[in-house]
Amino acid sequence: MLKKTLLHNLHLELGARMVPFSGYLMPMQYGKGTLHEHLHCRSHAGFFDISHMGQCLILGDDAVYGLGQLIPTDISGLKSGEQKYTVLTNNNGGIMDDIVITRLDSGLMIIVNAACKDKDFKYLYHHLSGLCCFNELSTQALFALQGPAAASIMKKFSEQAAELSFMQACGTYINGIKCNVSRSGYTGEDGFEILVGHNAAERLARLFLAEDNVEPIGLAARDTLRLEAGLCLYGHEIDESTTPVEAGLQWLLKKNHDKFPGADKILTQLQRGPEKIRAGLLVKSKIPVREGSVICNSEDLAVGYVTSGNFSPSLNQPIAMALLAKKVANKGNTLYAKVRDHRITVTVTPLPFIPHRYYYQKQTVITQQC
Repeated sequence: MLKKTLLHNLHLELGARMVPFSGYLMPMQYGKGTLHEHLHCRSHAGFFDISHMGQCLILGDDAVYGLGQLIPTDISGLKSGEQKYTVLTNNNGGIMDDIVITRLDSGLMIIVNAACKDKDFKYLYHHLSGLCCFNELSTQALFALQGPAAASIMKKFSEQAAELSFMQACGTYINGIKCNVSRSGYTGEDGFEILVGHNAAERLARLFLAEDNVEPIGLAARDTLRLEAGLCLYGHEIDESTTPVEAGLQWLLKKNHDKFPGADKILTQLQRGPEKIRAGLLVKSKIPVREGSVICNSEDLAVGYVTSGNFSPSLNQPIAMALLAKKVANKGNTLYAKVRDHRITVTVTPLPFIPHRYYYQKQTVITQQC
């Protein structure tokens, strides 16, 4: 039986095409289509229902220590209201899930992926229940407001939230509705994620959607936005067989931290280099190169495979991310994708495809490509 988010009826009212996704009925797109939604988010602001994602609290004095033993990232210095992106790793160094942690006065709040939340919560409860109090937030809605107009819109409703920097969070009120707001998101744009109680969820959603610059965005445009931003999607770029180093996430590893699951393999890869690594591909064809397509070198030998691929509305051409043998993952290297009977030329390119526009300390910082 598929679950429904608290905004299900509103999605239908807005003309959404609903599809099964991670155990929920979710909007794939609305009446104007994916291309329009994508470009609207890049130029104005998009509203996303992401209530299918899992949310939980880990409370108590030992919450930071306990979770710190399960992740490769340093969270000991997090102050209340600060966030970090990290991963849960298994004993083989693979990624069980990527998560966002928010430091609270009383402990931690964690956002996990919808497809992983049951296994994540079971895993976290098993390892942390003896140290802390574990609470799943099952009656909350989670929204995202993303795009260059997001900050000015948020400022109309909450000065406190509008003054946050990227990866900061606060409790606030929006038109009298109690919310937790973070300056974060999954599009590469400046924006916010808003956690709100179920009784006020639809009222808050309608408030944002009434703004002239805001339009609802479905799963399809959410995926093309994150692909352009070079962001990993669980089950595609990252999974239980892919390490953080292979996924290009070595920046989240804490120096001299070796007590987390899979540390031996991950730290060895960090020192010696991995055999394969995530990379971007610009596609020299109108034919999209989809997930699973084999990537070959000039001698027609397989050197990797596509993890995500789609048409980029911003670049007006197909793009992809792939897991490639490190020796061929050099910027500008020409490779070939096999798509049915076609041999399509692709060029290795740095990620992200579109520069991030995150907001830091009252100025917009365009991140450098890496």
